[in-house]
Amino acid sequence: MSRIHEALKKAEQERASEPRPEAGPRAAEAAVVPREAFPPAATESTTKPVPGTETRTGPLTLEGVLASCHQPRWSPDPQMMLFQNSQNHVNGAEEFRTLRSRLYQIREKQPLRTMRTLLVTSALPGEGKTLVAANLAHVIVRQHERRALLIDGDLRWSRLHRLLGAPAAPGLSEYLRGEADEFAVIQRGPQGNLFFIPGGKSVSNPAELIGTGRLKSLVQRRAPIFDWIIVDSPPVIPVSDATLLAEACDGVLIVVRAASTPFDLAQKACHEFRDRHLLGVVFNQVRPGVGYSSYYFKHYPDLQVAKKGKD
Repeated sequence: MSRIHEALKKAEQERASEPRPEAGPRAAEAAVVPREAFPPAATESTTKPVPGTETRTGPLTLEGVLASCHQPRWSPDPQMMLFQNSQNHVNGAEEFRTLRSRLYQIREKQPLRTMRTLLVTSALPGEGKTLVAANLAHVIVRQHERRALLIDGDLRWSRLHRLLGAPAAPGLSEYLRGEADEFAVIQRGPQGNLFFIPGGKSVSNPAELIGTGRLKSLVQRRAPIFDWIIVDSPPVIPVSDATLLAEACDGVLIVVRAASTPFDLAQKACHEFRDRHLLGVVFNQVRPGVGYSSYYFKHYPDLQVAKKGKD
């Protein structure tokens, strides 16, 4: 945690001496403490039942679970989703590949390789956590036979469906209220290996719904099917939802907007997850030409930092 503290302190010093970045896509830096990597994609035979998939008609095979998810038409935002075309050198794409590799390394060092669920959050609104969550899921499924489930856990201001161009409901709120089962809320994307649960209709009591434990149960049942489950959460400082959602996840990734997020609030956000598996920090909207890589690699060789990215 002290190294993350130093990273945030350095970002605060840079923020004080630099002009505020203009709105729009910018570069990002990812500082992630390696601990474990992703295992190969699930290799269960499609002829064998998958644990936790019992339905009214009995257990489903892996193939049956995936086929049960509906596949609506998606129209992703090309300005925000970096992996919608065949270009390999889109600004920010390589940095998400680097972030994916860091997570592989983290998972490799985890005992029994049990880490599968990741919470992506931020200290304040508007720091780019939703974009990071969406593009991270996309870059994971670009690898052969990798499957990812992306969950919009921000029931106060659901936005993931806009980036994906996907239906907003039924979603997580309907599932948590018992109005829809998991197969009604899980969408399968056009790539085939990316799955999505939108936020659903707005609710007046999101913290109470999250605290029921139904999301944690869902995640635990479906973890064996997916290589990674990524949950986009509300920001940490204004509301308590993120800390509740973290109980259903194995690790936490915090997004910090460079030259914008106050150091004390970023530090407070990290402190909220002191008892959780805080994997690291993503520095988002870094101005071109400004980087921390040489500093980190010189003084902290175990920290892996990418130089660019995109909000």
